[in-house]
Amino acid sequence: MQQTLTLAAINGVPLQRADEALDDDTLRQRACTELLRQAAIGAGLLSPDDPAPRDGATSAAASAAIEVLLDRELKLPEPSDEACRRHHAAHAARYAVGERVLARHVLFAVMPGVDVVAMRQRAEACLLDLRCQARGDADRFAEVAAKTSNCPSGAEGGALGWLGADDCAPEFARELFGQSEVGVLPRLVHSRFGLHVVEVLAREPGRVPGFEALRPALVLALRQQAFVTALRQYLQLLAGQARVEGVELDAADTPLVQ
Repeated sequence: MQQTLTLAAINGVPLQRADEALDDDTLRQRACTELLRQAAIGAGLLSPDDPAPRDGATSAAASAAIEVLLDRELKLPEPSDEACRRHHAAHAARYAVGERVLARHVLFAVMPGVDVVAMRQRAEACLLDLRCQARGDADRFAEVAAKTSNCPSGAEGGALGWLGADDCAPEFARELFGQSEVGVLPRLVHSRFGLHVVEVLAREPGRVPGFEALRPALVLALRQQAFVTALRQYLQLLAGQARVEGVELDAADTPLVQ
């Protein structure tokens, strides 16, 4: 007997097609977008005739209305000088200029038709294997990269050479730079290309600019943090007021969300 797929919906508006199975993260993303789209309609910023999203894509009018809604509803405090200084002191290494990392990797690439679950399992097994390699077994990483990696660097033992932050995809750079770890990183590194097992062979620390030079970047970082927090709270409030089916969302029934 064929199992019927339970469709996720927000106030009766479906988030997926009847024949479409989506992972939890995609469903939550679509649910949050639909909560905001319906809130924009309720606020008179968007026509009630605006079409429901198709395959998760909203109309241009809905996207513009959501921006106006968030600008109006999210109250973002301006970062204080004291907050900026605390952030600078706690995260100085993140803003280092000229930092370099000597690294190599094994890439498990996301390609059309690949079984993502099986790929992750292979990547995790590879990570465990290389983390547990015997001391002095210097060629083990290179051997695994040559046999396993989906990157051309596999022919060179996975060697990436000396890298600066600008040499990497941003999501890859965030895992490598501003850290102190040397050796095989204890976690898989996610990037737009797939999953990476990464070994840091050496680090050259960069120079951290002074507070005044970094002030604009610090203000921007704290504004972004405030936006993310305020958006999460607003979505919790909207979810608490909506009929949510088939998707797990944090919800609150009061505006006093902390």
